[in-house]
Amino acid sequence: MDFFILADIIGIVAFALSGFLAGVRHRLDLLGLIIVASLTALGGGVIRDLMLDRTPFAFNHYYPAVTVITSVMIALALRLYRRDALERKWLFIISDTVGLVAFSITGALLGIAAEFNFFGVIIVSFLTAIGGGVTRDVLVNTVPAILTSDFYGTIAVIVAVMLIVLDALGWLNDTAVLAVALFATVLRLVAHYRGWHLPHLDLPPR
Repeated sequence: MDFFILADIIGIVAFALSGFLAGVRHRLDLLGLIIVASLTALGGGVIRDLMLDRTPFAFNHYYPAVTVITSVMIALALRLYRRDALERKWLFIISDTVGLVAFSITGALLGIAAEFNFFGVIIVSFLTAIGGGVTRDVLVNTVPAILTSDFYGTIAVIVAVMLIVLDALGWLNDTAVLAVALFATVLRLVAHYRGWHLPHLDLPPR
């Protein structure tokens, strides 16, 4: 199996579980859980493909939707929603990180192939990686986690910039992409472990 297809599946599973857990917290029914899980896992890719003026990948291939539904069914069967702080477990964090990096890379590479400019590639990479999570949070009426969470969306921007530079230098190949993937994965895990955040503005009290 292609490395990035495997990474894509891992990411879909992690994002689907993230959506599933958000749905459980908001007491959605089974259909609601599947919808929220699907939007979280596949929403970013659909947004990306619409921006690229092409049929969404998830509409032409079965494994994304099958992976989401299977993930939800397994989560229900194992009652994962009853486990405390599942989203803080290292296995979940690693899976989520692999998905984040894989989605960032596919978005950036497609943006480069479409000959988007510097900002266009970054936006496509960013939306591919976090679009599903933002859609999930808006749907359940919460402030998108990307606006308040740790060093997360920044990874997508870093990945995009690195790939843009490699392409400009003529060094963009499979080995270089894999090196970017490994670097971004390690960076995200270190950032999570150390609790890195982008700076916040300290507003004076009213």
